Amino acid sequence: MKKFLLGCLLTTAFTLPAVAALKEGDAAPDFQTQASLAGKAFSYSLKDALKTGPVVVYFYPSAYTGGCNIQAHTFAVNTEKFAAAGATIIGVSLDSIERLNDFSADPEYCAGKVAVASDKDGSIAKAYDLVVKEAAAGKKDSRGVDIDHGFAERTTFIVTQDGKIVATIGGIKPAENVEKALEAVQQLAAAKQTAQ
Repeated sequence: MKKFLLGCLLTTAFTLPAVAALKEGDAAPDFQTQASLAGKAFSYSLKDALKTGPVVVYFYPSAYTGGCNIQAHTFAVNTEKFAAAGATIIGVSLDSIERLNDFSADPEYCAGKVAVASDKDGSIAKAYDLVVKEAAAGKKDSRGVDIDHGFAERTTFIVTQDGKIVATIGGIKPAENVEKALEAVQQLAAAKQTAQ
């Protein structure tokens, strides 16, 4: 019985949204920043991206780290499913645009399919009420390169065209985070179809 209760508690813990993050129904703070897709930097605007449909805004601690590598790869292999649901994806971290140019083009991770944006000073993450922590001195990424920036907590927001957050996903494993985001945008697409 104790194992069963512990299992239930752990399952609940992994499906709870991030504690401090903006919640369903909140307005998503607009942002403009440098982003990268397939190794090429460009100016990204959430407001402009929302003109074409819902946007999955996923915050992650750092490019080239264990969970973030898994999450980027999982988003990349599922980009067609997100597109079929009418959604676009933007990853956001405190990485520099130079690191993100490498990460966005890396065939093992973003694979040229997922755009990632630089929140160098953490202001975008803070606008979404996410915790930003400083990196420990000497911290290295999966390539052995020094990480010289802070980390935002891993949280994903599904933002509808009216700029509202319809789902906040946090506190779960990286691949599950992507699965929950996909479920959310597919439900939005289904609801839109039903309404037409």
